[in-house]
Amino acid sequence: MTRSRTIAIANQKGGVGKTTTAINLGASLAAADLRVLVVDLDPQGNCTSGLGIEKEALEISTYHVLIQGTDPLLAICSTELDSLDLLPSNRELTGATIELLEVEEREFRLAQALNPLRDHYDFILIDCPPTLGILTLNALVAADSLLIPIQCEYFALEGLSELMGTLARVQQTFNPRLRIEGVLLTMYDERLNLSGQILQNVRGHLGDEVFQIVIPRNVRLAEAPSFGKPILLYDARSKGADTYLQLAREILAKLSPAEERHSYSSGQSIGVAL
Repeated sequence: MTRSRTIAIANQKGGVGKTTTAINLGASLAAADLRVLVVDLDPQGNCTSGLGIEKEALEISTYHVLIQGTDPLLAICSTELDSLDLLPSNRELTGATIELLEVEEREFRLAQALNPLRDHYDFILIDCPPTLGILTLNALVAADSLLIPIQCEYFALEGLSELMGTLARVQQTFNPRLRIEGVLLTMYDERLNLSGQILQNVRGHLGDEVFQIVIPRNVRLAEAPSFGKPILLYDARSKGADTYLQLAREILAKLSPAEERHSYSSGQSIGVAL
């Protein structure tokens, strides 16, 4: 068995494409025959419903895993893609933000829960809530890297320094291996001059930390979650599907030779055969 690569997808701003990225990057990696687990760590449960799971009907969720120490294997749900699994969430998780304050080693609860699963998956993607609270902290402690979606808007860089500060503190105190996977620009509209200016501005500030691929505004991409499907199953030929496939390729291309050899030997070239 191999050890997974765990990526936290976080930004304290809402509406920047965290959940869309968790769902569709997960599906795109699964399309390469990689084993992927998406962890829904947001009490809103949008990642759960976006992958076709009825969140209000859950008997076991991330809440039970974090607070009650329930075996995560009992909570994991299959999705329509054979290689893509989900650790689901619903509004019960809201209580965890308070209950975790009374738990010993509260920052490590998710890491401890996921550790036994890392031999079963090539990638674990954690969809974080739009805050820098205890749930996001748990994700950063559990993760190998941080992927930061940023919407192409005027205040794109606002709040990024706070997230970077949190990243530095987690590295110093809890998780020295944590690094930046990349900054992902989302909701890009090529018809607007402003989008192009923001793209240049962000790349000027962050350089190579910004992914080359940019996620566009795309109607089909926006529609897919309401049908409980990743874009690859909803409209595999859409621009949104193509860009997330390209993001998966870019992430796989950045792996070290050792990681490629030992951890992702099962992955094939990514294409759309759906």
